[in-house]
Amino acid sequence: MRLLPAVLAGDAQAARVVPPTGFTAWLTIFTAAAMAFLAVFALALSFSAGRLADRWGEELARTATLRISAPAGQMAEQTATALRILEQTPGVASARALDAEEQRALLAPWFGPDLPVERLPIPQLVEIVEGGDGLDAAGLRLRLAAEVPGAVLDDHTRWRRPLVRAADRLRALGWASIALIGGAVAAMITLAAQAALAANAQVIQVLRLVGARDVYIARAFTRRFMLRALGGAAAGTGIGMAAVALLPQDGAEGFLTALGFRGAEWAVPLAVPLLAAAVAWAATSFAARRTLRGLD
Repeated sequence: MRLLPAVLAGDAQAARVVPPTGFTAWLTIFTAAAMAFLAVFALALSFSAGRLADRWGEELARTATLRISAPAGQMAEQTATALRILEQTPGVASARALDAEEQRALLAPWFGPDLPVERLPIPQLVEIVEGGDGLDAAGLRLRLAAEVPGAVLDDHTRWRRPLVRAADRLRALGWASIALIGGAVAAMITLAAQAALAANAQVIQVLRLVGARDVYIARAFTRRFMLRALGGAAAGTGIGMAAVALLPQDGAEGFLTALGFRGAEWAVPLAVPLLAAAVAWAATSFAARRTLRGLD
């Protein structure tokens, strides 16, 4: 831990050991910038998937649908009975029967807009909005079975669970992507640091001859690569946040049009450059110790 403040403070003499430009420098900066850019989008994906899971869960949990199948002569009576039962059921905020136009709109994607709903034996749909702590679906089904035998209650449980599960997995995929991005950054910076150390093997041998310790040499490489990663990641994060801000935000009911950050979530990507610098510090320290031992 005492090495980190020294790394941040820097040493003008030790910094000369590391070439300021060249292939390894540009590789580190480009890798950090590209991975930070991807990390911003992975964060946006994770946050958006979380909001989507919450919204789907809340919306589907607050609604239910009653489907009434009965002969034409009994449809109106059974519908009226079902509405009366729903009005008396605790946890039901409102219930209404969909009219012919609304049912036609629901069927239009499959059968077209000119479907003659009035002349077809289509079940009557009743929209139920739950309130408070929700309704007792099992108890309501028993009462409907006794008084409205043609009614089937759908509380959307079978629809809600797969959707929420899919959104949760998408959120987990986003966080897994961030972990993989961090691993890729560590691997690339490790290779770049090893290449720089190997290219300066003769300089390192001379430094050892004049009394420089390995910790002194490693500190020079660690600081230089950490600053390169910090600068590259800061640039990539800025570009990524600007790109996310330019994504369309209209029609928030859709997933793609709601992809991005909301409120305090905008502060989270600001930690990406710091995390990239920490990863670079750890990767370079590991590479320096390993390479210096190999030069003994």
